[in-house]
Amino acid sequence: MTSAPPDLTHAAPGADPNLRPLAITDDPQLLDDIIRLAAAAGVTVDAVVDAHLARRYWNNAPLVIVGSDRVTSCVVAGLQRRPGVVLLSADLDDGGVWEAAVRLGAEHVAFLPDAEEWLVDVFAAAAEPDQRRATVVGVIGGRGGAGATSLAIALTLASLRRDLQTVLVDADPLGGGIDLALGIENRPGARWPDLADARGRAPRRMLTDSLPSLGELAVLSWDRTSPTAIPPVLMTSMLASTRRGNDVLVVDLPRSPDQAAAIAMQMATMIIVVVPAEVRAIAAAGRICGTANRHCADVRIVVRLPGPARLDAGTVADALALPVAGVLRHESGLATGLERGEPPGSRRRSPLARVSGRILDELGFSRTDVAA
Repeated sequence: MTSAPPDLTHAAPGADPNLRPLAITDDPQLLDDIIRLAAAAGVTVDAVVDAHLARRYWNNAPLVIVGSDRVTSCVVAGLQRRPGVVLLSADLDDGGVWEAAVRLGAEHVAFLPDAEEWLVDVFAAAAEPDQRRATVVGVIGGRGGAGATSLAIALTLASLRRDLQTVLVDADPLGGGIDLALGIENRPGARWPDLADARGRAPRRMLTDSLPSLGELAVLSWDRTSPTAIPPVLMTSMLASTRRGNDVLVVDLPRSPDQAAAIAMQMATMIIVVVPAEVRAIAAAGRICGTANRHCADVRIVVRLPGPARLDAGTVADALALPVAGVLRHESGLATGLERGEPPGSRRRSPLARVSGRILDELGFSRTDVAA
């Protein structure tokens, strides 16, 4: 069985996004399994028992599942080869299934029950006609109170101002909940504990629609009474889901990364470490940057000025041997605004907004928000 979902980007050129995956089988048990697994991904399938009946759906279906009992029928019917075809069998001892896959032109072969979670992922992928994958940016404090959460929020707001589909993920279980900093702690929606039983990759719309939001920004946060750990498999599933069909995914990382945070770091295109220009902060940030470097190829720092010893950004960069992504100078009223639930970086000309804009430029997103 293959371990990765098929690339469905070109599975159905010009297809209507409302079209459904196609299942071809006359095996009642296999059909029941297909319908059950599709339902777990929030997907409805078109099911037919004969290859000739499948002809009307074949070209445009985002995904085709062919039961091993109907391979010959599909070949005889002369259905043209196309991407996104999976041959499904419940017989692990059927050595002829691989030859059948070649005759059919199937891209993948899957066996039940072993492939159940994989098939849920495949159906979830097929349900998303938008094949974008969000750029993941991790933000972490070089020491406690460095302002990483404020920068993470500002980065998401700057991204939204550039009309980028954006999701904010709070990966720090001890941070108190990033929804508090956004002033949306009382809004309904799923938090990490509500997703603890999730398995596989949920359809992006299903997940983001279930989260609390600030305007167009979906936020995955903590509540104030939950256990303080994210299972690694849950982090993988949620990040995979939120990346689909979005442009930017900002992750607020903990300073003591666990296995779940390490997964987020590995998915990141860039990790930003916020470092105050202080000797002790630089020393503390050295360990954080070392950890980030082990997981991500592009680690940069944002330096907070001024510091008590009047160190400049170049000195901090030299000490950590990392490039500077931006410099944050003191922003009056930031702490007071946070207490009132005013999101950091909401003022377009603020230092946080300007640094966030620069980071987006470095990530390759075009500048459409000239005021930022």
